[in-house]
Amino acid sequence: MKGRKKRKVSGQTLTRREFLKVAGVGTAVLGAAGCGRPDIFPNLPDRAPIGGQDTNVVVVIIDTLRKDHLGAYGNTWIQTPNLDALARESLRFTQAYPESIPTICARRAIHTGIRTWPFRNWHRYKGIPIVRYGWQPIPEEQTTLAEILQEKGYETLFVTDNMHQFQASMNFQRGFDVFEFIRGQTTDGYKPIWTLPREKRRAVLKQPAGAGGMRHYFANTAGRSSEENWFAPQVFARASELLEIAGEGDRPFFLVVDSYDTHEPWDPPEKYVALYDEGYDGREPYWPNEGSSSYLTDRQLKRVRALYAGEVTMTDRWLGNFLDKMSELRLFDSTLLIVLADHGSFHGEHGIVGKPTYALWPEVTDIPFFIRHPEGKSAGKTSDYYASTHDVAPTILGFLGMGPPESMEGQDLSVLLDGKEPEPRPHFTLGYHEHVWARDERYTMFSRNDGTEAKLYDLRTDPGMNQDVAGNQPDIVKRMFNGYVLKDAGGSLPTY
Repeated sequence: MKGRKKRKVSGQTLTRREFLKVAGVGTAVLGAAGCGRPDIFPNLPDRAPIGGQDTNVVVVIIDTLRKDHLGAYGNTWIQTPNLDALARESLRFTQAYPESIPTICARRAIHTGIRTWPFRNWHRYKGIPIVRYGWQPIPEEQTTLAEILQEKGYETLFVTDNMHQFQASMNFQRGFDVFEFIRGQTTDGYKPIWTLPREKRRAVLKQPAGAGGMRHYFANTAGRSSEENWFAPQVFARASELLEIAGEGDRPFFLVVDSYDTHEPWDPPEKYVALYDEGYDGREPYWPNEGSSSYLTDRQLKRVRALYAGEVTMTDRWLGNFLDKMSELRLFDSTLLIVLADHGSFHGEHGIVGKPTYALWPEVTDIPFFIRHPEGKSAGKTSDYYASTHDVAPTILGFLGMGPPESMEGQDLSVLLDGKEPEPRPHFTLGYHEHVWARDERYTMFSRNDGTEAKLYDLRTDPGMNQDVAGNQPDIVKRMFNGYVLKDAGGSLPTY
């Protein structure tokens, strides 16, 4: 018990860890930060930690956040003032990609520092309805970042509304002293329709079932009465409360904040949608059917983009409230902060909506990735290094001076903060179910796992990847598939 604060609760003496486990604080109601406000960060201190095991770590994961929808990456029409302010205080990666897609695959890499792709040893799991190669628990033999930091004496906390991580069998709770799960997202069977009051039950049943089981979602959210009841607000409000509790302690902490917004369904409060679209009177395309967008009219696609933009702005606002709490608690000068996404989504580009496995264009593969140093090192700078999800864990351990274990395959990106270079990556590869993707300085290629149906794009003349030149450059396709994809996969790809 040495070195731990104790608190009295109902006549019992609890250690700080025990207190965190039983603290039942309700969701805080936070004032919404204004869009377009100036930088939220305090002036950098004269002296601050430079790493080492007394430094706190915060990792924020925002699901389905497209890089091209942030002002920091050149967007001019969507309001993301808090992410943009954070980018100005951070090292920003311009060529960051998930090592694999989708949700669970990317997060396995974030928590372990080990590549999930090429999805070896995958099989269908009982009770897991999603069939995507690599969508499986963190393997028992892989050590998580939280387990390492917990062993080193860190307080470890995790708050998320991502239902796919909630099942204990998925192993995402390993190593966390506090694992908070906010129920009700998407198809979570949280509130059965028949348990709702009669009028609300009737209202839900009138709604179309929609893609992804929207009736589950309508039932789960039938009791929403204010913006604070939406999911991103709940996640960041609860994270702010945990931040305040952890910040009072005498040990460093590791906090993961994982927001399932901006994932579908896109149904932000109307005030956010009105920033981008007005006068729509049709059915709301909250969750378009994944695949071809041809069934949607141009007006409906405009609405899809407005709904998503509103979701992004709402999430940005509540992230801003969380960053305000960090500022209020004076934690910026003692905390390494990393913010990234797992993948994006199509809203009609290339004739597609959602994220079908065959569509590996930038709208899905390109992700935002920021690292903010406690002293502000490399603030406002950019790096074109191919940063990825499996770099998060070794970057944190490297920054803390612990040194990542040999099992971790990612790179320690923290060396970039000191003007050094990580191990070169002349190319990068990723996988999504039965498809693979590769890029180098000039070309991007993606195909099926057997190399068929390949597409190739010359990034020098076509950075938006709109003109497929695979038919004219078969040798380059073969070189990238054999020399990049198969080489990174260990010589072959598994078949199922």
